[in-house]
Order: sequence, then C-alpha cells, then structure tokens
Amino acid sequence: MDMLLFQLEKDGGKPLYDQLYSGIKEAITTKKITVGEKLPSKRKLADFLNISQTTIEIAYAQLLAEGYIMSKSRVGYFVEEIDELPYIQQDTSTYLTEQPRKKSYSIDFNPGSIDIDAFPFQTWRKYAKELFDDASKELLLTGEPQGELALRTEIANYLYQSRGVICSPEQIVIGSGTEQLLPMILRLFSEDTCFALENPGYPTVHRMFLQHKRKVCPISVDDEGILIQELEKTTANVVYITPSHQFPTGAVLSATRRAQALNWAAQSPSRYIIEDDYDSEFRYTGKPIPALQALDRNDKVIYMSTFTKSLMPSLRVAYFVLPPKLLATYNDVFNYYSSTVPRFDQHIVANFMRDGHFSKHLNRMRKVYRKKHEKLTTILENYSTQIKITGEQAGMHILLNVQHELSEKQLQHSANAAGIGIYPLSDYRLDEDTASQAQFLLGFGGIPVHEIETSVEKLMNCWAIQRKQPSTSRLK
Repeated sequence: MDMLLFQLEKDGGKPLYDQLYSGIKEAITTKKITVGEKLPSKRKLADFLNISQTTIEIAYAQLLAEGYIMSKSRVGYFVEEIDELPYIQQDTSTYLTEQPRKKSYSIDFNPGSIDIDAFPFQTWRKYAKELFDDASKELLLTGEPQGELALRTEIANYLYQSRGVICSPEQIVIGSGTEQLLPMILRLFSEDTCFALENPGYPTVHRMFLQHKRKVCPISVDDEGILIQELEKTTANVVYITPSHQFPTGAVLSATRRAQALNWAAQSPSRYIIEDDYDSEFRYTGKPIPALQALDRNDKVIYMSTFTKSLMPSLRVAYFVLPPKLLATYNDVFNYYSSTVPRFDQHIVANFMRDGHFSKHLNRMRKVYRKKHEKLTTILENYSTQIKITGEQAGMHILLNVQHELSEKQLQHSANAAGIGIYPLSDYRLDEDTASQAQFLLGFGGIPVHEIETSVEKLMNCWAIQRKQPSTSRLK
C-alpha cells in the first residue's frame, strides 16, 4: 500500500499515538484501507511521518488489541476482516435526546420538600469526621447484608419508644429508599398474589407494582382512611396502606378501620399488611397514634419507614421490619443480597441516634413544622369562602379543596404560569375517575415561615380568590 498520509498535529493537545490510532481506525472502518492489506513497517512509517517508532508501536498495539489489525510473525501487520471486528465505534450523536429537566418554581408547594435551613450540619459533620479515620478502616469492606447491626439496633429502639413497634434488629432490613425495598417485599410473595393499594395513593408505588407485573386492586379512601369493606370484596392477599397519615389525602385510619384491617389479615395465612409509616413523626394535635404493627398480635404487618422526611431525602436510607414468619423466606430469597447503603452513612446515622441527637432534631423540627402548619392554616382561613382544608392533623402537607369555575388542571396551569408549583390530587389517582371539585396537595415543609403568607396570597391572586370580608355586628 502507499504510505499512510495522516495530518498529525505535533503541537496539539492530543498525543501523537492517539492521533495515529484514530486515523488508521477510521481508514479501516471506512474501507479506505482494504481487508488483508499490509500496513507500513514501524521503521518506514516513523521515518515518513518523522515521529518515533515507539509512537507507531503504541498505535499499532492498540489497533491490534481492539481487533482492527492482525500480526503475522516476522511478516508485519495486516488489516482484519471488518465484519469480524468485536466492536466498531459509531457516531451516536443523532440518537441523543435532551433529558427532561425538573421544573423550577419561585414558590413551590411540593409535599416532598423539607426545611433544609434547620438541619444540624455541625453535629452531622462531627460524626462524619470521626468515622472517616484509620480506626474505621473496616467500614471499607462489605458489611452485613441486612444493614449494619449498630443502625438496626438503634432503629429497633427508636421504633419501640416512638411508635410502639416491637421488633428485634434481626427483623430489620435497611436499603436505599422505598424504590429499592418495596420490590424486595414483592418477591416474598408468589407472582399471582393480588395487591390492594389506596386510591388515591403514591403513583411511584403503583408504577413499581405494575413494572413487576403484579396484579393491583385500587381501594377507595375516605376521611377515615382506606375502605376495608371494599378491600374484603377483592381477591387481594396483601394491602399497602399509609394509616398514620394517608398519602395524599392526609386521613388518619380510624380505630375501627385499624381493627378491621388486622382482622382481615388474620383470616388467612397468606394475607399481610404493608404499613408505610412515612411521616408519622410530625403530628400536631393530640397524642401520637401507635403504628398498626404495634396493635398486631398475629404477625401480619410488614412495617416500612424512611429517614427522608425526618433527616433528608438525599440520605437514601429506608428500612422495613419483617414479621418472623416472613424472615425465613427473606433469608432464602435474598441469600446473595448486599446492603445498598454505604456503611459509613449507616454508622453516621446510628451514632447520631445513639447519642440522642435524632430525638432532639425531631423535637426541633416538630416545632418548626407546627409553626409553619399553624401559619398556613391561619392564612388560608381568610379565603374560606372558596377554600376548605382537610388532612391537616399530621404530616408536612395539607389537602386544599377549591371551589372555582375553572377545572383542576386549569387552576394548576394558571399557578404554574405565575411561577407557583401546585400539585393536583388527580395526579395521585390510580384510576381514571376524576373528582368534581379541584383538590391540591399543599406542602409547606420547604417554604420559610416568613414567606408563607405572601406565597398563599400570590396563589390566591392568580386564582382570583378574594379574602372573605370581616363580619360586622350592628350596634344596638
């Protein structure tokens, strides 16, 4: 063949051997150099291009390793058959699509937001600094499959003291969020198991069930929680519920419904309840409501919770508590499992809990969120002619019922156009039924308390909802 003619930029930032390798590879893949053709010797090509033989040798070695050329002892290098190459790099830029960006609003009533200004960074930094030391070098190795015993022990103690949950550390499994743990729970049941879900409910949970090809039965919710009578009419063997603060309506499962749910589960060995206790720490009226698991006497409740609301969403630490009957199944199904939460993170949380800082943080945050809750509900009372509040007993969001001539979607569009993030209840329904009245989740966790009044006023203004007129009494 003629001598390879490549324009090498000796003053460029790309190494000469890389330029030569790329040039020869392109010539081979575009058929400019035919199959079986012999490449110039390293000495001749080095002389021709006025570069070192070492540069030629490195480029040829890379082409040889990737299968573009072959070497014949004492003969030289020859171009390989292109169809037999293991991989040919192609331009895929035409297939790239722009990833959707998360919408940003100047005012965001997102129910998943937390107050990030109140996080105890100094204390958290102290525990992190103590752990990242030679004394903790064993944490670089793989830990226990169900999670670190230290954290599981602290969780068991905390659950007993705060939620009445009775369990041992051996029953607890730690994972990186509900999205990772819930599919694990699904695998504890046969593929033909029917699961009942609250409607409305978590869209993400619903999608996870469908992605794992599980049969789902939506069950209606009223102001006392899930309708157990409706559940009893289905073929479901497992029900997923949020009894302490139903998401998204905010309803608290009544004592009667709790008893009915536990009785339903006790009627068959294959029946279980998955209790998602996602934000039970934040209750603003009355005494704390015990977890459903605390009332269970038949080991029928799988308890789930997370540190998303109590600490931070980015921590990605959640857990579930298995009844003893399911623990053996878990150990059999997941004997290969390794914990997905970094050991350092687990020990930071464990030490934070062990020394009482978690309880102190929760007490502080209850005061912060209670103040925001009271501020929000007080301001909304000024618009009670068209606004009604429900689900305000606990959690970090309320449900806003809006009497308006515009539809729910039209109201959402109007708010979004004004830079306000608002979240309609219809987005959380598992079926096609739509309510006649517009309803929205109004999260207050991420809004500073001093901005709540102006935020509500801007929302009401874009909906053209006026404050109610103060009542006047006649003087007699």
